[in-house]
Amino acid sequence: MEKNRRDFIKLAGIAGLGVTGAGIVPAFAGSDNKSEIYPGYNKGKSHVQTFNMSGFAAPKLETVRIGFIGTGNRGSAAVVRMSKIGGVQIKAIADLRPEKAEAAKKSVKASGQDPMIYSGNPEEWKKVCEREDVDLIYIATPWDLHTPMAVYAMNHGKHVCVEVPAATTVEECWQLVETSERTRKHCMMLENCCYDFFELLTLNMARQGFFGEIVHAEGAYIHDLLEGDFSREKYYNNWRLRMDASRKGNLYPTHGLGPICQIMDINRGDKMDFLVSVSSNDFMMAQNAKKLAANDNFYKQFADKSFNGNMNTTTIRTAKGKTMMVQHDVTSPRPYSRLHLVSGTKGTAQKYPLPGRISTSHEGWISELEFKSLEQKYTPTIVKKVGELAKQVGGHGGMDFLMDWRTIDCLRNGLPFDQDVYDAASWSSIFPLSEWSVNNRSNSVDIPDFTGGSWNKNKPVDISLTKGGNTPVKV
Repeated sequence: MEKNRRDFIKLAGIAGLGVTGAGIVPAFAGSDNKSEIYPGYNKGKSHVQTFNMSGFAAPKLETVRIGFIGTGNRGSAAVVRMSKIGGVQIKAIADLRPEKAEAAKKSVKASGQDPMIYSGNPEEWKKVCEREDVDLIYIATPWDLHTPMAVYAMNHGKHVCVEVPAATTVEECWQLVETSERTRKHCMMLENCCYDFFELLTLNMARQGFFGEIVHAEGAYIHDLLEGDFSREKYYNNWRLRMDASRKGNLYPTHGLGPICQIMDINRGDKMDFLVSVSSNDFMMAQNAKKLAANDNFYKQFADKSFNGNMNTTTIRTAKGKTMMVQHDVTSPRPYSRLHLVSGTKGTAQKYPLPGRISTSHEGWISELEFKSLEQKYTPTIVKKVGELAKQVGGHGGMDFLMDWRTIDCLRNGLPFDQDVYDAASWSSIFPLSEWSVNNRSNSVDIPDFTGGSWNKNKPVDISLTKGGNTPVKV
């Protein structure tokens, strides 16, 4: 009975239905009927952690053997980056389109890698997960495939790195948590923005008390993707456009959220408690769909759709009474911004849309000379060690390579990952939770505790690099 009820609500969430319209009383924070409205809340109350994956260190792997699934966009670049890290063997590449898989294979031929190709059949990716000679599955497919692939890989004894968001429903978030705990396999969401140079700088400054007590933080993903969403080439089968036509809320929260969660020790001393989410109407996507449909029959399938609003603003309160604000806008003609703001009792830092800045008083930002001095003092070890090499390899200015290198270094040295399955679940859950808030007149919604209560004793992310750091880079 419980499973059937949860499955019904899960399907309702996937369809993006407003629960008030379905005649169900909304599960606002503080109400007594939360368990009746969204799957995962009951489980959050009753979930008994079978094994704590926070701080978990898997046995060392001298050579990390990787299988890639999805090489249409981000995956193809990841294949190249991994080929430049020592102690890595690329064993397999899977993509539904043969030409994409073959191109990815060709891109690493010069580095001596000779992966096997899996393509043509929608189920071919499973064969990569089933291989005995693969340790890590790297998933870069459309969002709705992330959790099914990650769960299948862990069930076949593989560690997982999965692109953002790791899940699109709270039920999927729990699937990731339960599978990772049961199999004791890492499940890391590839939140590359945690490895941006300024984000790492502010993380280290926060660790050393520069900002005092962190009171508030902000993040965002403001990126004009309107043309790319409607392109018939950029996203396979226009999967991202279809997501915008079926879901409403902050569909892509983790780029802005991940770095500030690490700074505020979310899941490691504090936790996200509840959220309130507000969305504007859509003023561009439906209009663009109708315009394109007038000249191209392909777009008629989108001409009568109700799209996600232009701007979503989600505010989160933590268990310790701190606040976070996360924004999402992928249609407006605004300058690119992954707003990163950290506000503490002794100082403030902000980057985007302007370059990184720091303040220690109400009088304004410190001078460029003072900033350079602080940057030299607080630049973390990982940037000092690999930063310049990362810039040479590339990937969003080098942060993609820092993320990949750090992941491989942790596996080779038997160290805990910087991002664990609880981060993947809680950061991703803001997607469906914001949707439920928006659909219910922006009332507050509780955020499940995916750590099973261990958040108040888990240790903060270690950025000291006192262990490991010995994985070579082949530039």
